[in-house]
Amino acid sequence: MVELKVNASELEGDEAKLFEKLSDYLKEKTGGEVSHDGKTVTLKGEGAALSKKYVRVTLKKFLHKHELSEEFRVIADEENTLKIKHRRLAEEEED
Repeated sequence: MVELKVNASELEGDEAKLFEKLSDYLKEKTGGEVSHDGKTVTLKGEGAALSKKYVRVTLKKFLHKHELSEEFRVIADEENTLKIKHRRLAEEEED
């Protein structure tokens, strides 16, 4: 059984609804068990749908679907953990 975590602590907006939508979206797309505590979503299951690469692409699609891909990106955080991170914009980097 594979266990993969998604850290969505930086996800902003209508947070409660957006976090629930993220959990539902991952459950629908991966077919695995999805649980969440705080700002971390945990995926458990087996098969190719729970590979780190597939979940990363799925998270990118979720961000694009909710028009958040300009503000956030998906990065690898720790072993078996992905993180939705706020993008640094060009104006922020110059300051």
